[in-house]
Amino acid sequence: MPIAIKMPALSPTMEEGTLAKWLVKVGDKVSSGDIMAEIETDKATMEFEAVDEGTIAHIQVDEGTENVAVGTVIATLAEEGEDVSEVEPQGGGDAAPAPAAKEEKAEEAAPAPSPSPAPKASPSPTAVSEDIEAGPAPVKDGERIIASPLARRIAEQKGVDLANVKGSGPNGRIVKADVEGAQPAAAAPASTAAEKEMAPAVEQKPAAAQDFGIPHEVEKLSGMRKTIARRLTESKQQVPHIYLTVDIRLDALLKLRSELNAALEPQEIKLSVNDMLIKALAKSLEMVPECNVQFAGDTMLKFNRADISVAVSIPHGLITPIVKDAGTKAMSRISTEMKDLAARAKDGKLAPEEYQGGTASLSNMGMFGIKQFEAVINPPQGMIMAIGAGEKRPHVVDDALQIATVMSATGSFDHRAIDGADGAQLMKVFKELCEAPLGLVA
Repeated sequence: MPIAIKMPALSPTMEEGTLAKWLVKVGDKVSSGDIMAEIETDKATMEFEAVDEGTIAHIQVDEGTENVAVGTVIATLAEEGEDVSEVEPQGGGDAAPAPAAKEEKAEEAAPAPSPSPAPKASPSPTAVSEDIEAGPAPVKDGERIIASPLARRIAEQKGVDLANVKGSGPNGRIVKADVEGAQPAAAAPASTAAEKEMAPAVEQKPAAAQDFGIPHEVEKLSGMRKTIARRLTESKQQVPHIYLTVDIRLDALLKLRSELNAALEPQEIKLSVNDMLIKALAKSLEMVPECNVQFAGDTMLKFNRADISVAVSIPHGLITPIVKDAGTKAMSRISTEMKDLAARAKDGKLAPEEYQGGTASLSNMGMFGIKQFEAVINPPQGMIMAIGAGEKRPHVVDDALQIATVMSATGSFDHRAIDGADGAQLMKVFKELCEAPLGLVA
């Protein structure tokens, strides 16, 4: 019996993905465990393994197809003994048109457009009874605009400029029916710059791209790049960031790193400064638990361990593999885990649980010579530590000016969940751990 091969859910939150590449073709035999395709999610490109044995009879979704819903039949597998030429595609073919079908249903279900407004009726006795003036009337070009109190109130609520409304009441008086039937052209003038500045912020669409005749190429965004753009935009719009920076003397940490690497050489383990900073951040979060939190509307999550997401640059984007419970792990283990996670991240082979989650993040741009920067919080986390380059600087040591290796670190904190004083305490502890690093191995 033919087997329908469906779009897999490669993470708990995955709803759709891009069928990036087929690694098999019609007529190929596959066994359980064979890699059949590469699926691109919003986080990574992952391999899709065969579960059953058989021969590929039909490929129903072409490679490069985007927005393929989880559960869509993407291919049909003929079981052993079946004639491939006689096998019918399973699942009714490609399910990709489903969204269009939904749109058609939505159109059918949509309410019919409302009829055009009826022509203005002549003023009724009720409308005439409104024409009792109360308070000063509007003035235009030195002439008083005659309008009933009710008409003025409705105009104010609707934002209609009475100067552009023709009255149908006695002596041209503006009544309720005139304001209710006012066309958009009668809308009040645009708000002043000051009023616009004070108005609540609304979501703005990106400015339309313009090439201005400059030679260029159009590059299609990957699912990962779209997700990065969406999440970081949401973070800056919705999360009130507070930034706190400290300068850290690194000489003691670099000396300890050299000594530990000499001791670990027989095990072929080489610690990086980043490995030690991961440990320092995790320990800091354990010592200042007020910063190891997550804002959740009318509640707050307080975590009992520090899982550190570490920013890793990969082709077409950025991913944050997680060192779980980093505060309790030896730096040698953190180093081993990070090398493995970073290598598999660049190959697109991380499992979802290895990059989804984390209680805080660390982003290090020191290797590029960046002195200092302010990182964007990775929602829904409550903070991220931005690490700059360690460099020789004039520095006061024991009340004397000396040359020291100094690094700037900037913490970005979600001010909804973390007060400035708590953030400052975390930065203080982080600095102390880095400057007296024996606490990292105790």
